Amino acid sequence: MFGKIIYISSTEAHVATPQNEEQSTDLMNMHVVFEDENKKIIGEVEDISKDIIKIRLLGEVVGNHFLGGVIRKPTFSSKLRLISREEVGLLVGEDNDRSLTLGVSPLYNDYPIRVDINDLFSSHMAIFGNSGSGKSCGVARVLQNVFHNPKLLPYKSNFFIFDAYGEYHNALKTVNQINPNLNFKFYTTNVNQTEGQVLNIPIWLLDVDDMALLLRSESHSQLTIIERMLKLVNIFAMDDEMSTKYKNHLIAKAIMSILYTNQTASSKRNDVFAILATCSTNEFNMEAPVQGIGYTRKFRELFTIDTQGQFPESILMSEYVTSFIDESLDKYEPTETKFYTLEDLEKALEFTLISEGLLNNPETYSDAITLKVRLHAITISENSRYLRYPNFITMENYIATLVSANGKKAQIVNFNLEDVDDWFAKVVVKIYSKMLFNFTKRLKQRASIPFHIFVEEAHRYVQNDGDVELIGYNIFERIAKEGRKYGIILNLISQRPVEISETVISQVSNFLIFKLNHPRDVEYIRKMLPNISEEIVEKQKSLQPGTCMAFGKAFKVPMIVKMEMPDPEPSSSSCNILETWKV
Repeated sequence: MFGKIIYISSTEAHVATPQNEEQSTDLMNMHVVFEDENKKIIGEVEDISKDIIKIRLLGEVVGNHFLGGVIRKPTFSSKLRLISREEVGLLVGEDNDRSLTLGVSPLYNDYPIRVDINDLFSSHMAIFGNSGSGKSCGVARVLQNVFHNPKLLPYKSNFFIFDAYGEYHNALKTVNQINPNLNFKFYTTNVNQTEGQVLNIPIWLLDVDDMALLLRSESHSQLTIIERMLKLVNIFAMDDEMSTKYKNHLIAKAIMSILYTNQTASSKRNDVFAILATCSTNEFNMEAPVQGIGYTRKFRELFTIDTQGQFPESILMSEYVTSFIDESLDKYEPTETKFYTLEDLEKALEFTLISEGLLNNPETYSDAITLKVRLHAITISENSRYLRYPNFITMENYIATLVSANGKKAQIVNFNLEDVDDWFAKVVVKIYSKMLFNFTKRLKQRASIPFHIFVEEAHRYVQNDGDVELIGYNIFERIAKEGRKYGIILNLISQRPVEISETVISQVSNFLIFKLNHPRDVEYIRKMLPNISEEIVEKQKSLQPGTCMAFGKAFKVPMIVKMEMPDPEPSSSSCNILETWKV
């Protein structure tokens, strides 16, 4: 079957092509064994010409284990043969309590290919391929295999699937039928959908960075405004004695700053009234009584303008306002987070902009008015329904509700994002990813509650965008670099890997590459992955639907894997034109 060994290098061996060339063509991609008296070297046939068969050296069999990498090279006198079925088992994984069946090998009569569960799921993974190549079916099959595994009950698992097209609901919703202890939870952006719950994020759980993404901030000066807005909205929502004193202090300082500007009296009055419309207290409001010498005025009456364009009661006004100012309160910080709404945020932003004079400053006007317009646009848009959580809840309790279905633990949480714009869906995925990342970082026992985030159409969300310049980091890049040690793992599903953040791709350890033909994507894969060989790149171009090249930490050698169709299937099949055309 093989001729003489005529060349050996550090990475490959060349063998003379046998006389029977028809027989030799069946060797393509097959694994072979170089056997000496004291060693076995495994190689893979990667090229066949009229005279030479090129074999890439993969590793060595030591005892009953395969070790990747070749230190001891085969000799010219080595015996060369095809790998036996028993030896194939050394390459494709063992059947034990730690393993998961991924698929079968089409090269070896559908020999089962198994992977170590820890090796596959403890590191970031990427699933790439053209539309129709089998990505969605492959992801659904992998997850179904996890829950169908008779040797494992993954009760404490947490799979968060951000589903751009609502494909995975059908494939995973019946997980409870496998075992009553397993549950599926479905969130949707389609308010008319009868199944699942409408996506809803408590707005008070968003910090400065989240709000900057939501409002599509573009400058650092806007971050300062957002930070001030979030502090104020939380204080405005409180009603204890100290917060009331601080509100009065804030109102008074804001009004005094307005009174000392060079605006006209009518402009000053309008700004003061706007301040009190956004924030007032029982002691300090438009109708509050102001005691003069021998008479009483309502606070709003102090802003009557005389024929000279002045406030006749300016002295009484100043005395009353300054009575609420207490400089010691400037360092006051709210002690807890409170419930508030988008409308409350708008009032806090309005107070911030007026009190700080940002709308009257040519240098800050553009940034200030942009935030105001964008926040108002969100408040009155359909997207606001996804930011109106009905009651106060803490971050920890909110995450607990995400993984709870009818009082039971939910292992799969599916977010259907098909009914919102890409920019909003991107913010939602980032908010949830950051929320889970921060939650895992705060755990007393590191990585004790793992989360696996599956991002469908990852090229829409995991991009080389401006987050790093604006807020100092991109959450996906942070998770890619740090998440593994905290137990938060990214799984990227995409047909356009060239559009995904290079930093994230560089941290991925396992790959399932379905057929991928776009030249830019193929070239990107070749450049970005240092361990990928030219033959892997070429192999994936001719793969059949549902078949992928699998390589990385979980695989001893790169393998062609034929995956079983999921049952039930995801809603990702092409339109049946023939059937729809029939009368």
